[in-house]
Amino acid sequence: MNIYDIQVTTASSEEKSLADYRGKVLLIVNVASKCGFTPQYKGLQALYDKYKDQGLEILGFPCNQFLGQEPGTNEEIQEFCQVNFGASFPIFAKIDVNGSNAHPLYKHLTKEASGILGGAIKWNFTKFLVDRDGKVVKRYAPNTEPEKLAEKIEELLQQ
Repeated sequence: MNIYDIQVTTASSEEKSLADYRGKVLLIVNVASKCGFTPQYKGLQALYDKYKDQGLEILGFPCNQFLGQEPGTNEEIQEFCQVNFGASFPIFAKIDVNGSNAHPLYKHLTKEASGILGGAIKWNFTKFLVDRDGKVVKRYAPNTEPEKLAEKIEELLQQ
């Protein structure tokens, strides 16, 4: 299995294949609206604005597994992100990232990144950088500011 075999659900409950992102550099982030790291939405949007025309896609996956910091409905989450941060990158339906109900995407990401910074997702705003071939190349801790990813993103976009 590779990342392009995985289906995700949009906030409007439509199935979407990650194969639609083949050939793009992906930054995949588990997000939350009521977290100390929530202001990172601003940095994520800045990265998206700067690099989307060069092939970057940022994919946000809301998760309520960390102290209930994403309690809203999919609609409420979309509105919050757009109104407060102008988020224009895709923010999908709420998922679990750990445990027996973990989404297949996160099972794949944590397995692929096991030698990088492996194991379960520790908190909201854990970031995975995926190259144009669908390979996980880097995992970033929640406290890593999005701006600090710019150099690695540029490197992958040039490949």
